[in-house]
Parts: sequence; C-alpha cells; structure tokens
Amino acid sequence: MPRLSGQRAMSLISADRICVRFGGAEVLHDVTVAVQPGEIVTIVGPNGSGKSTLLRALLGIVPVAQGRVQRAAALRIGYVPQRLALDRSLPMTVRRFLSLPVRVSDAAAGQALARVGVPDVSALQMASLSGGQLQRVLLARALLADPQLLVLDEPTQGLDQPGEAGFYQLIEDVRASSGAAVLMVSHDLHVVMAASDRVICLNGHVCCEGTPHVVSSAPEYRALFGLGTQGALALYQHVHDHDHMHDHSHDHPHKHDHTHA
Repeated sequence: MPRLSGQRAMSLISADRICVRFGGAEVLHDVTVAVQPGEIVTIVGPNGSGKSTLLRALLGIVPVAQGRVQRAAALRIGYVPQRLALDRSLPMTVRRFLSLPVRVSDAAAGQALARVGVPDVSALQMASLSGGQLQRVLLARALLADPQLLVLDEPTQGLDQPGEAGFYQLIEDVRASSGAAVLMVSHDLHVVMAASDRVICLNGHVCCEGTPHVVSSAPEYRALFGLGTQGALALYQHVHDHDHMHDHSHDHPHKHDHTHA
C-alpha cells in the first residue's frame, strides 16, 4: 500500500494538547497526536512515559483533564491490549473467546484465525496457547470488527525475536490488505517496524516525531533513550520494503522531523 502523500486527510483519531492526571500526578502533558487513514504510527518511550495511558485516553478509557480527544464518526476500532488476564481454572476455548462480547459465526471465526496464521487453534483452551498464538488470537478478535483503526498496546512483549518479526510482518500485511490504520506502542525503544510512517517519542510529552530514520538521529531521541544500537532504531523490514526504505535513506530532519521544544 503506498504511503500517504503530504496532503493531510481528516484524522481517524486525534488528541489536541491533552493532559491526563492520576491523583495529583500529571502523566501526560500537552500531548498532540493524530492518526490519518491508512498510516502506521508507532509510539516509543521509556517505562512510565505514558504510552499506554495515551492509548487509553484516545480510546476514551481514561478521562483527560485538559485538551480534547476526537474520533471520526462511527469509527470502527480493533484493540489488542497489552496483556490478557486469564483465569486458568476457567475453561474458555479460542472459538468461544472470539464470540465475546459479540457472537460471530463459525465461518467468520475460522476466517479470522486463518488470516492471522493460526487456523487450527479454534478448539484449544485459551490458557494453553503460547505467547505468539495468544497475540494472534487477540489480533483475530480485533479484526472481526473490520476496523478502520487497529490499536495495539505492546503487542510483541514477551515474544522472541522471530515471533516479534513475524507479528510485525502480519500487521503490515493487515494494513496492506485492509487499508486499516495502525496505532501501536512498542515495548522496545530500539526496534520499530520498518513500515511505520511515523514514530512518536513520548516521555510524558511528545519529545520528537518523524519517520523512523529521522527520529533515530534526533537529539531528543538520543538524549532520552541513549545510543542503544549505535544510536539508531533497528528496523524490521522485509525484502519488498528495501527499495522504499532506501529511497528515504537521505531524508533530512528539516524536511520530516516535527520536534517539540
């Protein structure tokens, strides 16, 4: 799917200078973000930087103390949470899980599982799934809503490197086939999906924002997150991405970086 042009479409979801407080503590301050149709936006930041809080504020799960959150009318959102608390003593098959809270047909459930690469797990107990299988089942459930926006909170946490790479490939394929936008929190500061159109560095506020290559060299990124892998974001990219990423290897910060003081 081609990248968006420079022309700004109407946002699917946006936050305008929001602040979020828990008790007396301000977790997010003056944060402005927006996701346009069809783009992939990845949020990175250290522990406690407010990444999950930002997702929940955008989804309306937590209230904002200041600012405004807007969602497109009748926006269909698929949400993959950071973790799922499962009672291992409570029997729950994958098939039944896919029908919570809205019942879906066997055909739709089977199609969703096949789409995410786990066609044979329908009869398995949720508690018996591996980490990679569980993440794919959670994604299948999110895709049953035919989302215009897919929101993923640290979806590869706990997966090994091949599992993480495979899941990123799957997300890229979903975007390419459905046109859904993706808003994702990454648990790894130095590993970001190469297909990301934008990376947002968060530390209670937006520190810097731009393409993966531009953000990796931004002083704000290096000041917050250190040099890591030679000071650059490691990109999960696939063979068909090579030419596109090469085309942007000479991007200049003054063209793409939207740094916030």
